[in-house]
Amino acid sequence: MSGGGRLDHGADLVTLFLCGDVMLGRGVDQILPHPGDPELREFHIRDARAYVRLAEEVNGPIHRPVDFTWPWGDALAALDAAAPDVRVVNLETAITRSDDFVPGKPVHYRMNPDNLQALTAAHPDACVLANNHMLDFGPQGLIETLDSLAAAGLRGVGAGRDVGEAWRPLAVPLAGRRMLIFSIGMPSSGVPPEWAATRHRPGVAFVPEPSAAEAAEAAEVASFVRAVKRPGDVAVVSVHWGSNWGYEVSREQVRFAHALVDGGVDLVHGHSSHHPRPMEVYRGKLVMYGCGDFIDDYEGIQGYERYRDDLRLMYFAALDPETGDLTELTMTPMRARRMRLRHASADDSRWLQAVLDRISAPFGARVALEPGGTLTLRTT
Repeated sequence: MSGGGRLDHGADLVTLFLCGDVMLGRGVDQILPHPGDPELREFHIRDARAYVRLAEEVNGPIHRPVDFTWPWGDALAALDAAAPDVRVVNLETAITRSDDFVPGKPVHYRMNPDNLQALTAAHPDACVLANNHMLDFGPQGLIETLDSLAAAGLRGVGAGRDVGEAWRPLAVPLAGRRMLIFSIGMPSSGVPPEWAATRHRPGVAFVPEPSAAEAAEAAEVASFVRAVKRPGDVAVVSVHWGSNWGYEVSREQVRFAHALVDGGVDLVHGHSSHHPRPMEVYRGKLVMYGCGDFIDDYEGIQGYERYRDDLRLMYFAALDPETGDLTELTMTPMRARRMRLRHASADDSRWLQAVLDRISAPFGARVALEPGGTLTLRTT
Protein backbone atom coordinates (compact mmCIF):
# COMPACT_ATOMS: atom_id res chain seq x y z
CA MET A 1 0.00 0.00 0.00
CA SER A 2 1.15 3.56 -0.54
CA GLY A 3 2.22 5.89 2.25
CA GLY A 4 -0.60 7.27 4.38
CA GLY A 5 -3.24 5.05 2.78
CA ARG A 6 -6.04 3.51 4.82
CA LEU A 7 -5.30 0.08 6.30
CA ASP A 8 -8.14 -1.56 4.39
CA HIS A 9 -7.73 -5.26 5.17
CA GLY A 10 -11.30 -6.08 6.05
CA ALA A 11 -13.21 -6.10 9.30
CA ASP A 12 -11.63 -9.38 10.42
CA LEU A 13 -8.21 -7.79 11.06
CA VAL A 14 -7.03 -5.57 13.90
CA THR A 15 -4.79 -2.64 12.98
CA LEU A 16 -2.63 -0.57 15.27
CA PHE A 17 -0.30 2.37 15.07
CA LEU A 18 2.96 2.17 16.98
CA CYS A 19 5.83 4.61 17.31
CA GLY A 20 8.87 5.23 19.44
CA ASP A 21 9.55 7.97 21.95
CA VAL A 22 7.19 10.93 22.11
CA MET A 23 9.03 13.60 24.09
CA LEU A 24 6.95 16.76 24.30
CA GLY A 25 9.03 18.33 27.07
CA ARG A 26 12.11 20.55 27.26
CA GLY A 27 12.58 22.40 23.95
CA VAL A 28 9.27 21.21 22.47
CA ASP A 29 7.42 22.47 25.55
CA GLN A 30 9.06 25.87 25.07
CA ILE A 31 7.59 26.44 21.60
CA LEU A 32 4.04 25.45 22.60
CA PRO A 33 1.40 27.99 23.72
CA HIS A 34 2.12 27.55 27.45
CA PRO A 35 5.86 27.04 27.96
CA GLY A 36 6.78 25.86 31.43
CA ASP A 37 9.79 26.77 33.54
CA PRO A 38 12.80 26.40 31.18
CA GLU A 39 15.26 25.55 33.96
CA LEU A 40 17.48 22.53 33.26
CA ARG A 41 20.18 20.90 35.33
CA GLU A 42 22.23 19.38 32.56
CA PHE A 43 26.00 19.53 32.48
CA HIS A 44 26.20 21.95 29.55
CA ILE A 45 22.70 23.39 29.08
CA ARG A 46 20.72 25.09 31.83
CA ASP A 47 17.83 26.52 29.84
CA ALA A 48 15.45 24.48 27.66
CA ARG A 49 15.21 27.32 25.15
CA ALA A 50 18.77 26.52 24.12
CA TYR A 51 17.45 23.40 22.37
CA VAL A 52 15.10 25.57 20.34
CA ARG A 53 18.02 27.76 19.26
CA LEU A 54 20.06 24.69 18.29
CA ALA A 55 17.23 23.41 16.12
CA GLU A 56 16.84 26.82 14.50
CA GLU A 57 20.54 26.93 13.67
CA VAL A 58 20.13 23.69 11.71
CA ASN A 59 16.75 24.08 10.02
CA GLY A 60 15.62 27.70 10.32
CA PRO A 61 13.43 29.81 12.62
CA ILE A 62 10.51 28.46 14.61
CA HIS A 63 7.91 31.20 15.03
CA ARG A 64 6.58 30.86 18.57
CA PRO A 65 4.16 29.93 19.89
CA VAL A 66 3.24 27.12 17.54
CA ASP A 67 -0.17 25.49 17.76
CA PHE A 68 -0.68 22.22 19.63
CA THR A 69 -0.63 20.11 16.45
CA TRP A 70 2.73 21.48 15.30
CA PRO A 71 5.01 18.70 16.65
CA TRP A 72 2.98 16.01 14.86
CA GLY A 73 2.92 17.85 11.53
CA ASP A 74 2.13 15.53 8.61
CA ALA A 75 1.80 12.56 10.95
CA LEU A 76 -1.73 13.56 11.96
CA ALA A 77 -3.09 13.36 8.43
CA ALA A 78 -1.25 10.06 7.91
CA LEU A 79 -2.84 8.70 11.08
CA ASP A 80 -6.31 9.76 10.04
CA ALA A 81 -5.82 8.29 6.56
CA ALA A 82 -4.65 4.95 7.93
CA ALA A 83 -7.45 4.90 10.54
CA PRO A 84 -5.87 2.27 12.81
CA ASP A 85 -8.05 0.61 15.43
CA VAL A 86 -5.55 1.34 18.23
CA ARG A 87 -2.88 4.02 18.64
CA VAL A 88 0.06 3.36 20.98
CA VAL A 89 2.84 5.83 21.85
CA ASN A 90 5.74 5.76 24.31
CA LEU A 91 5.28 8.97 26.31
CA GLU A 92 8.77 9.83 27.47
CA THR A 93 8.23 12.96 29.50
CA ALA A 94 6.69 13.84 32.84
CA ILE A 95 3.66 16.14 32.66
CA THR A 96 4.27 18.29 35.70
CA ARG A 97 5.05 21.71 37.09
CA SER A 98 7.28 20.19 39.74
CA ASP A 99 10.79 21.53 40.31
CA ASP A 100 11.81 18.41 42.22
CA PHE A 101 14.63 17.38 39.90
CA VAL A 102 15.70 13.83 40.72
CA PRO A 103 19.37 14.09 41.75
CA GLY A 104 22.06 12.25 39.84
CA LYS A 105 20.28 12.23 36.47
CA PRO A 106 21.96 14.17 33.65
CA VAL A 107 18.70 14.78 31.75
CA HIS A 108 15.19 15.59 32.97
CA TYR A 109 12.12 15.88 30.73
CA ARG A 110 8.98 17.74 31.76
CA MET A 111 6.05 19.26 29.93
CA ASN A 112 3.70 21.92 31.27
CA PRO A 113 0.29 20.29 31.90
CA ASP A 114 -1.28 23.29 30.17
CA ASN A 115 0.28 22.00 26.93
CA LEU A 116 -1.38 18.60 27.14
CA GLN A 117 -3.36 19.29 23.97
CA ALA A 118 -0.13 18.62 22.12
CA LEU A 119 -0.58 14.98 23.15
CA THR A 120 -4.35 14.70 22.80
CA ALA A 121 -4.02 16.01 19.23
CA ALA A 122 -2.92 12.51 18.16
CA HIS A 123 -5.76 10.75 20.05
CA PRO A 124 -3.59 7.98 21.51
CA ASP A 125 -5.45 5.01 22.96
CA ALA A 126 -2.48 4.06 25.12
CA CYS A 127 0.44 6.06 26.49
CA VAL A 128 3.07 3.62 27.71
CA LEU A 129 4.89 5.06 30.71
CA ALA A 130 7.45 2.51 31.92
CA ASN A 131 10.53 4.40 30.77
CA ASN A 132 13.57 6.22 32.13
CA HIS A 133 12.04 9.71 32.31
CA MET A 134 8.68 9.11 33.96
CA LEU A 135 10.04 9.86 37.45
CA ASP A 136 12.45 12.64 36.49
CA PHE A 137 10.59 14.84 38.97
CA GLY A 138 9.99 12.27 41.64
CA PRO A 139 6.86 10.45 42.82
CA GLN A 140 4.82 13.67 42.94
CA GLY A 141 5.78 14.45 39.36
CA LEU A 142 4.60 10.98 38.37
CA ILE A 143 1.31 11.37 40.23
CA GLU A 144 0.73 14.74 38.56
CA THR A 145 1.42 13.07 35.21
CA LEU A 146 -1.15 10.35 35.92
CA ASP A 147 -3.72 12.91 37.07
CA SER A 148 -3.09 15.12 34.04
CA LEU A 149 -3.57 12.22 31.63
CA ALA A 150 -6.76 11.14 33.34
CA ALA A 151 -8.17 14.68 33.33
CA ALA A 152 -7.55 14.84 29.57
CA GLY A 153 -9.30 11.52 28.96
CA LEU A 154 -6.02 9.76 28.13
CA ARG A 155 -4.95 6.38 29.46
CA GLY A 156 -1.48 5.51 30.69
CA VAL A 157 -0.03 2.08 31.34
CA GLY A 158 3.18 0.91 32.98
CA ALA A 159 3.33 3.37 35.89
CA GLY A 160 1.16 3.95 38.91
CA ARG A 161 0.70 4.95 42.52
CA ASP A 162 1.55 1.39 43.56
CA VAL A 163 2.69 -1.88 42.02
CA GLY A 164 -0.85 -2.99 41.23
CA GLU A 165 -1.61 0.11 39.20
CA ALA A 166 1.80 0.10 37.49
CA TRP A 167 1.40 -3.49 36.27
CA ARG A 168 -2.28 -3.27 35.38
CA PRO A 169 -2.69 -3.74 31.62
CA LEU A 170 -4.67 -1.31 29.53
CA ALA A 171 -7.58 -2.92 27.73
CA VAL A 172 -8.74 -1.28 24.51
CA PRO A 173 -12.17 -2.61 23.51
CA LEU A 174 -12.54 -3.78 19.93
CA ALA A 175 -15.45 -5.43 18.13
CA GLY A 176 -16.15 -8.47 20.29
CA ARG A 177 -12.62 -8.60 21.73
CA ARG A 178 -9.91 -6.58 23.48
CA MET A 179 -6.37 -5.45 22.81
CA LEU A 180 -4.36 -5.74 26.02
CA ILE A 181 -1.34 -3.46 26.31
CA PHE A 182 1.37 -4.05 28.91
CA SER A 183 4.26 -1.63 29.53
CA ILE A 184 7.56 -2.58 31.20
CA GLY A 185 10.95 -0.89 31.58
CA MET A 186 14.45 -2.31 31.97
CA PRO A 187 17.69 -0.90 33.42
CA SER A 188 19.52 -1.06 30.06
CA SER A 189 17.41 1.91 28.96
CA GLY A 190 18.32 3.85 32.08
CA VAL A 191 15.38 2.92 34.31
CA PRO A 192 16.78 2.86 37.87
CA PRO A 193 15.79 -0.20 39.93
CA GLU A 194 14.61 2.12 42.69
CA TRP A 195 11.92 3.43 40.31
CA ALA A 196 10.13 0.08 40.52
CA ALA A 197 6.63 0.50 41.91
CA THR A 198 5.94 -1.33 45.19
CA ARG A 199 2.92 -1.82 47.40
CA HIS A 200 3.70 1.45 49.13
CA ARG A 201 5.64 3.45 46.51
CA PRO A 202 4.68 4.99 43.18
CA GLY A 203 6.79 3.90 40.23
CA VAL A 204 6.97 1.95 37.00
CA ALA A 205 6.54 -1.68 36.01
CA PHE A 206 10.19 -2.64 36.30
CA VAL A 207 11.78 -5.83 34.97
CA PRO A 208 15.43 -6.76 35.68
CA GLU A 209 17.66 -7.13 32.67
CA PRO A 210 17.33 -10.59 31.10
CA SER A 211 20.22 -12.84 32.05
CA ALA A 212 22.37 -14.84 29.68
CA ALA A 213 21.61 -18.11 31.44
CA GLU A 214 17.83 -18.25 31.37
CA ALA A 215 14.69 -16.33 30.57
CA ALA A 216 13.00 -16.32 33.98
CA GLU A 217 12.18 -12.63 33.65
CA ALA A 218 10.32 -13.14 30.37
CA ALA A 219 8.56 -16.23 31.74
CA GLU A 220 7.28 -14.18 34.67
CA VAL A 221 5.96 -11.43 32.38
CA ALA A 222 4.39 -13.99 30.04
CA SER A 223 2.75 -15.74 32.98
CA PHE A 224 1.22 -12.42 34.05
CA VAL A 225 -0.05 -11.84 30.49
CA ARG A 226 -1.64 -15.30 30.34
CA ALA A 227 -3.38 -14.71 33.66
CA VAL A 228 -5.15 -11.66 32.21
CA LYS A 229 -5.59 -12.65 28.57
CA ARG A 230 -8.93 -14.12 27.55
CA PRO A 231 -9.80 -16.04 24.36
CA GLY A 232 -10.00 -13.53 21.52
CA ASP A 233 -7.70 -10.97 23.18
CA VAL A 234 -4.61 -9.63 21.41
CA ALA A 235 -1.70 -8.98 23.80
CA VAL A 236 0.99 -6.33 23.17
CA VAL A 237 4.00 -5.93 25.47
CA SER A 238 5.70 -2.54 25.12
CA VAL A 239 9.22 -2.65 26.52
CA HIS A 240 11.70 0.18 27.11
CA TRP A 241 15.14 -1.42 26.81
CA GLY A 242 18.59 -1.13 25.31
CA SER A 243 21.08 1.63 24.66
CA ASN A 244 20.53 4.87 22.76
CA TRP A 245 22.72 4.23 19.72
CA GLY A 246 23.76 1.31 17.53
CA TYR A 247 21.95 -1.38 15.58
CA GLU A 248 23.04 -4.37 17.65
CA VAL A 249 20.47 -6.40 19.57
CA SER A 250 21.78 -8.54 22.40
CA ARG A 251 21.14 -12.27 22.49
CA GLU A 252 19.47 -11.73 25.84
CA GLN A 253 16.95 -9.31 24.34
CA VAL A 254 16.23 -11.71 21.47
CA ARG A 255 15.73 -14.54 23.94
CA PHE A 256 13.47 -12.35 26.06
CA ALA A 257 11.31 -11.36 23.09
CA HIS A 258 11.04 -14.95 21.88
CA ALA A 259 10.09 -16.15 25.36
CA LEU A 260 7.34 -13.54 25.49
CA VAL A 261 5.91 -14.81 22.21
CA ASP A 262 6.29 -18.43 23.32
CA GLY A 263 4.35 -17.48 26.44
CA GLY A 264 1.37 -15.98 24.61
CA VAL A 265 2.33 -12.40 23.67
CA ASP A 266 1.23 -11.39 20.18
CA LEU A 267 3.45 -8.34 19.55
CA VAL A 268 6.61 -6.99 21.18
CA HIS A 269 6.92 -3.19 20.89
CA GLY A 270 10.48 -2.22 21.77
CA HIS A 271 11.81 1.33 22.19
CA SER A 272 14.55 3.44 23.78
CA SER A 273 17.09 3.73 20.96
CA HIS A 274 17.18 7.10 19.20
CA HIS A 275 16.84 5.44 15.79
CA PRO A 276 15.10 2.30 14.47
CA ARG A 277 16.58 -1.12 15.20
CA PRO A 278 15.93 -4.51 13.57
CA MET A 279 12.55 -6.17 13.25
CA GLU A 280 11.59 -9.81 12.91
CA VAL A 281 8.59 -12.06 12.66
CA TYR A 282 8.98 -14.89 15.17
CA ARG A 283 6.43 -17.69 15.03
CA GLY A 284 4.17 -15.35 13.10
CA LYS A 285 4.41 -12.54 15.68
CA LEU A 286 5.95 -9.11 15.14
CA VAL A 287 8.98 -8.21 17.26
CA MET A 288 10.22 -4.61 17.03
CA TYR A 289 13.55 -4.27 18.82
CA GLY A 290 13.60 -0.48 18.67
CA CYS A 291 11.19 1.98 17.07
CA GLY A 292 13.47 5.01 17.37
CA ASP A 293 12.50 8.53 18.36
CA PHE A 294 9.29 10.11 17.09
CA ILE A 295 8.91 13.59 18.59
CA ASP A 296 11.73 15.37 20.43
CA ASP A 297 14.03 18.41 20.45
CA TYR A 298 17.22 16.66 19.26
CA GLU A 299 17.70 18.40 15.89
CA GLY A 300 20.73 20.43 16.90
CA ILE A 301 22.54 17.70 18.86
CA GLN A 302 25.68 16.59 17.06
CA GLY A 303 27.87 13.50 17.15
CA TYR A 304 25.62 10.72 15.85
CA GLU A 305 24.72 11.98 12.40
CA ARG A 306 25.45 8.60 10.79
CA TYR A 307 22.30 7.19 12.40
CA ARG A 308 20.05 9.87 10.85
CA ASP A 309 18.07 10.48 14.03
CA ASP A 310 16.11 13.12 12.11
CA LEU A 311 14.32 10.31 10.24
CA ARG A 312 11.33 8.84 12.06
CA LEU A 313 8.89 6.01 11.34
CA MET A 314 5.16 5.50 11.76
CA TYR A 315 4.48 1.78 12.12
CA PHE A 316 1.10 0.37 11.06
CA ALA A 317 0.61 -3.31 11.90
CA ALA A 318 -2.33 -5.45 10.78
CA LEU A 319 -2.91 -8.55 12.91
CA ASP A 320 -5.15 -11.58 12.58
CA PRO A 321 -7.19 -11.29 15.78
CA GLU A 322 -7.82 -15.03 15.97
CA THR A 323 -4.13 -15.90 16.09
CA GLY A 324 -2.36 -12.57 16.78
CA ASP A 325 -0.19 -13.26 13.74
CA LEU A 326 1.15 -10.36 11.72
CA THR A 327 -0.59 -9.97 8.37
CA GLU A 328 1.13 -6.78 7.21
CA LEU A 329 3.49 -4.14 8.55
CA THR A 330 3.77 -0.86 6.68
CA MET A 331 5.95 2.05 7.75
CA THR A 332 5.56 5.70 6.79
CA PRO A 333 8.87 7.62 6.90
CA MET A 334 8.92 11.09 8.42
CA ARG A 335 11.64 13.67 8.95
CA ALA A 336 11.86 16.08 11.90
CA ARG A 337 12.52 19.69 10.92
CA ARG A 338 11.94 22.71 13.14
CA MET A 339 10.51 20.31 15.75
CA ARG A 340 7.79 19.23 13.34
CA LEU A 341 7.28 15.96 11.46
CA ARG A 342 7.12 16.19 7.68
CA HIS A 343 7.00 13.45 5.07
CA ALA A 344 10.48 12.19 4.28
CA SER A 345 11.92 12.76 0.84
CA ALA A 346 12.34 9.93 -1.67
CA ASP A 347 16.08 9.84 -0.96
CA ASP A 348 15.50 9.68 2.79
CA SER A 349 12.98 6.86 2.36
CA ARG A 350 15.48 4.92 0.27
CA TRP A 351 18.14 5.45 2.95
CA LEU A 352 15.81 4.12 5.65
CA GLN A 353 14.81 1.14 3.52
CA ALA A 354 18.43 0.17 2.88
CA VAL A 355 19.39 0.40 6.54
CA LEU A 356 16.34 -1.45 7.87
CA ASP A 357 16.68 -4.13 5.23
CA ARG A 358 20.35 -4.67 6.09
CA ILE A 359 19.92 -4.83 9.86
CA SER A 360 16.73 -6.94 9.77
CA ALA A 361 18.04 -9.51 7.27
CA PRO A 362 19.87 -11.54 9.97
CA PHE A 363 16.48 -11.91 11.67
CA GLY A 364 14.88 -13.34 8.55
CA ALA A 365 13.07 -10.13 7.62
CA ARG A 366 13.48 -7.82 4.65
CA VAL A 367 12.22 -4.30 4.10
CA ALA A 368 10.97 -3.12 0.72
CA LEU A 369 10.31 0.36 -0.61
CA GLU A 370 6.88 0.68 -2.18
CA PRO A 371 5.60 3.29 -4.66
CA GLY A 372 4.82 6.46 -2.78
CA GLY A 373 7.60 5.97 -0.24
CA THR A 374 5.98 3.49 2.14
CA LEU A 375 8.15 0.70 3.55
CA THR A 376 6.86 -2.83 4.04
CA LEU A 377 8.21 -5.75 6.04
CA ARG A 378 8.65 -9.07 4.32
CA THR A 379 9.86 -12.38 5.69
CA THR A 380 12.34 -14.68 3.99
